[in-house]
Amino acid sequence: MPKIAEIEGTPNPNALKFVLKEPLTWGVAKSYDHAEQAVDDPLAAALFDIDHVTNVFYVDRWITITQDGGADWQDLAREVADPIRAAPAATDQSAAVVAAASRTLADLSEEDQQRLERINILLDEEVRPFLQHDGGDLHVLALEGNILRIHYQGACGTCPSSISGTLRGIEQLLRTIEPDIRVVSA
Repeated sequence: MPKIAEIEGTPNPNALKFVLKEPLTWGVAKSYDHAEQAVDDPLAAALFDIDHVTNVFYVDRWITITQDGGADWQDLAREVADPIRAAPAATDQSAAVVAAASRTLADLSEEDQQRLERINILLDEEVRPFLQHDGGDLHVLALEGNILRIHYQGACGTCPSSISGTLRGIEQLLRTIEPDIRVVSA
C-alpha cells in the first residue's frame, strides 16, 4: 500500500501530482482519459468513481489526478488519497511485461524505426523529464512520413500550455535532428 510522500501542484491548475514512497508500477505508464478506459484497473476505476475526476495517469512512484475544475483541491485531494493508499504497491514485474509496454510502432520500416529511436532519445533527454516533473508525459502514437503524432498524458493532457507552447517547443527541438518534422497532438 503506497504511502503519499508529498503532493505537488502542476502547471495545469486542474491537476495534482502525488509522489509516493512505494511504486505503483515498474516503468509501465497507465493513462486513462475517462472511466470506460479504466474498467480493468482497480485503482483508476476507484478514482473515477470520485466526482470531478477526469483523468488518471501514473507510473512508478507518482500519480497525477486531473479534475474538471468543479471541486476544491483541498477536499478532492483528501478524497483521492484513500484509493491511492489502498492500491497495492508494485511487485516484481516480468521482463516480458515491461518489454511489451515499451514496444512501439513495430511495423515501421527499419529507417523509420531508427528515426523514431533518435526522436525518442531526444524526447527522453530534453522533454519527458520536464513533463514528468509537472505530473505528465507524452506518448508517441505514430510517425507518418514527417508527421510525429503524440498524445499528452496526465496533467499535460488538458494543460493549455502543452497544447500550444510546449507542442511548438517540442517541434523546434526535434527539428534539430529532423528539419522537416511536424508534431501533432492527438
